[in-house]
Amino acid sequence: MRWFGFGFNAFGQICVQEKVTKKEIGDAVREVKLSFPTELNVAGRGCCCLKTSKISASWSRRASLHLDNSCVCVAGHGAPCSVAVSTCGCADAIISEWHLTLAFPQRIECWELQKNDTTPSWSMEINTQSSDVNLPLVPGGYIASKPPIFRSLSPHLQAKSLALGGDHAILLTATGAVHSWGLGSHGQLGHGGLTSEEEPRAVEALWGVPMSSVAAGGWHSVCISDGGDLYVWGWNESGQLGLPSRGLRKTSQQKSAHQAELCHDVSTSGEEQHEGEKSDEVFISIQGFPALLDVNPSCEIRTVSCGSRHTAAVTTTGRLYTWGWGEYGQLGHRTLNSLDEPQCVEFFSAENLLVVDVVCGPWNTFTAAVQKEEPELKNRSPK
Repeated sequence: MRWFGFGFNAFGQICVQEKVTKKEIGDAVREVKLSFPTELNVAGRGCCCLKTSKISASWSRRASLHLDNSCVCVAGHGAPCSVAVSTCGCADAIISEWHLTLAFPQRIECWELQKNDTTPSWSMEINTQSSDVNLPLVPGGYIASKPPIFRSLSPHLQAKSLALGGDHAILLTATGAVHSWGLGSHGQLGHGGLTSEEEPRAVEALWGVPMSSVAAGGWHSVCISDGGDLYVWGWNESGQLGLPSRGLRKTSQQKSAHQAELCHDVSTSGEEQHEGEKSDEVFISIQGFPALLDVNPSCEIRTVSCGSRHTAAVTTTGRLYTWGWGEYGQLGHRTLNSLDEPQCVEFFSAENLLVVDVVCGPWNTFTAAVQKEEPELKNRSPK
């Protein structure tokens, strides 16, 4: 399995390209915007280990959990990690701008990234029966991105997985129900309004439709049903819901108008008709209730992840679709354009790769891919 990254790279969290002259040895040139997938595990371009099983990303850092020796490597701001911590035997890890949280078979540790402490800022012991930790969930609650680190959860929720957004949380229960709480100013809780919730509240619009996965962005949320359908809600200012965005369409129209001014054979009647068509468009700024998004009618969605204002989804056929804010190339389409509808990242098909996982940082995207199996030829009859 090979991991790729694209988008915001100002701290070298995706790749670091060394300067070549002797005078500049020891410094690093970092491309801030990577608009196409770049492989992480290449000499001089990221982690030292090759078998990466999981990635967690914050705004300026990336944490990679490696299969070969169950250790965690940190890339980006302040890397190598400044905390005096041994990660051997680690089973799971998540990183934020302030903390690195590690899950071991019998304990959870949280380290402050800005300090050189010799002991974790928070830790808890776990028994062997509850050692199957799915961060940020931990026995009895979950790990937050800032203090207080540990937040309790009612055992009646039967939490299966949890996604943390900018200031809200989306929880999936063992029965497939979705609960949300936190800031609701942009409809990101899915309850139809803009009010916040202090305690987990069921998303009633999804009742009767069991979900298999949840994800949360800065101000938007998504989930996947057992049938592979994708539901989206929250803020759509940058097209992160995959719904028509007035801001993006206005920018596109301005570019088109500028191009039309440079073209002398554009007829006035044609322009008037085009303007009339625009007036019938419906734009979505905030989607208060979950809406069904048809990413690709021919296949189901396997996994999904949210950045601050962009979204990425992998289909059951191994195709990666991205949409939303693209200012740093985090959509992977070799441009810095934003999109308000899902678009397939063609790089992986061109390289004969199938995408199997995706993880979004706030302004970048990381994907895991495997080589496509070549068609079997042994059963073909010779000509």
